[in-house]
Order: sequence, then structure tokens, then C-alpha cells
Amino acid sequence: MKSVMNLNDLSFDLHRGRIGLLLSMPHMGSYIPAEVGQALVPRALDSEDADWHMDRLYDFALDLGASVLRPRLSRYVIDLNRPPDDTAMYPGASNTELCPTRFFTGEALYTPGQEPTPEDKLKRRQAYWEPYHRALEQELQRLGDLHGRVLLWDAHSIRSQLPWLFDGRLPDLNIGTADGQAAHPLIAQAVLNACATDPRYSHVLNGRFKGGYITRHYGRPESAIHAVQLELCQYLYMQEEPPFAYLPDQARQLRPMLERMMRVAYQALQELRP
Repeated sequence: MKSVMNLNDLSFDLHRGRIGLLLSMPHMGSYIPAEVGQALVPRALDSEDADWHMDRLYDFALDLGASVLRPRLSRYVIDLNRPPDDTAMYPGASNTELCPTRFFTGEALYTPGQEPTPEDKLKRRQAYWEPYHRALEQELQRLGDLHGRVLLWDAHSIRSQLPWLFDGRLPDLNIGTADGQAAHPLIAQAVLNACATDPRYSHVLNGRFKGGYITRHYGRPESAIHAVQLELCQYLYMQEEPPFAYLPDQARQLRPMLERMMRVAYQALQELRP
């Protein structure tokens, strides 16, 4: 599944919806421009740490009327869920950077001496990170102007066991609201209640993954923008090892839970006082 290509078009797609709900999937891309790919170790060209198949898993969001923002680029090129100044999101833990230099397993992404320079990082930030975030900000503004309040759902997936990043095995559904700073507690509670309806799936609020830059930066309850990150274990819907295949039967069981979580979060948003 080689993903090196010349990228001459936009680095993201935006579908504008009709309700105050924006679904962001910042890590689902897998394309690697040739000038970046030639510096990477061969293993990296498969973009193994992508959030695979997220558009397929969440395609119900279009029927809900949500706006959907999705990138085409691999997170190995630029991590759209990291701050532009590259501050670590989780101090004291292993972190990947704005322009990552390691796999999630800890090994080096680049051949020795080919790591991105400060000039490379600035170029990628300007060419790829900034346009995505301008689109995100503008769509939140548009939806806010139309509806008065907005729910930003930041969708992610990850392998269930990655010792370099965390100990043991993750819960199935990892909900993040930046320790309550990014969304009203009633929204978080509604999502937790939805998770509790299906005992097949373990869940946690603000555990190892509390929300990345998108959740923390754009979640502004005081401005009627509430952000929730969901990091779900990949084995729930796909193979966690190559070829990272989508597993339709497992996904068919999971999708109603994801839709229920988004629906109740959006309903809770509507019930908040202006």
C-alpha cells in the first residue's frame, strides 16, 4: 500500500453540513509527497500509524447532516493535531511531534541525517497545517453563525497496545474533553451514558488521551463551541497489523455505538442554556 505521491491538489476535503456538528478526522490521511518519502525509512511509506478507514466508519455523519473535514496527508508529513509551536501535548510521556520523527513503536521514521530541519517544519506547517486549521476555524464560525452553538467531534483510532506510548491495553473507547475544559460536563456525561448502554465496550473519560490540540484549542464552551475527542481501539473495526484491512462485521457492530454517542452529545448541546 505505497502512499508516496506528488500532491498538487488540496491537502484536505471539507463537506459542509446543515447542522451545528463538525466531524474532524485529522489522522486518517496516508499520502506522502515524494520529497518527504525519499527521506523516510521504507517501512514508513505504508503510513502504519494512520487512523485507517475513519471515513468509512463514520459515513453515517453525512446522513446526520454534519460537516466533515478530512485530510489526505499522512501524519508522518505533518501532525494536524499538534500545536504549531510543537509543545508536547502530554508532558512526562512519549509524544510525537508536529513533524513526527518516530513510529508509535518508538523507532526512527527517517534515515539517519534526513530528519526535517527547522526550515522543513516551517514549510510543512505553512503548506499543510495552516490551511487545515483555517478551514476548521472557518467552518466552526459558519456553523456558529447559523446555529448559535457547535459540537466539534474529533475522531481518532489507535492500536490497542503500544508500549512506547502507554502501558498495558487501552480501554475500547477513550473520550477526551481536556479534563472538562473543552466541553460542558453535560455533554461528556451524555456520551458516557451512551457508552454504558453496551457492556461489550469498555470506556474512559479523560484517561491516557484527554484530547489533542484540536480539542484543547477549539473547545471553547464560553463561546458555545464544545469539543469531544474519541480515540477508539482499532481492533474494534479493522486489523491492527498489515494490511490494516477493514473488518465489516466488527464495524457493523461498532457503528451504532458511535452514532449513538454523537447523537446524544449533539442533543445535550441543544439542551444547554444559550
